[in-house]
Amino acid sequence: MTEETKKEHPEIAEHKWHDDAFRVERMRWGTWTSYGKDCKGLVTALTEELCIRGTRFYLKGLQEGWDDANMVKHKGTVGGKL
Repeated sequence: MTEETKKEHPEIAEHKWHDDAFRVERMRWGTWTSYGKDCKGLVTALTEELCIRGTRFYLKGLQEGWDDANMVKHKGTVGGKL
């Protein structure tokens, strides 16, 4: 155990970290979710590899300046009569 690892919170130290930025965890229903060091959920995917690739893409986008505030959001309902 390195000196730096000793300073980390025990929960952070026990996970395998990708790019020293996020970890992935298999959920009970079979999907994979990635979490940042702040324990905030980032990406959910069907396989571990897709979760890792998707999280890297997402974090790269955040570094380059796009964020949720600039994304177009759509409603999931249909207006009017059918």
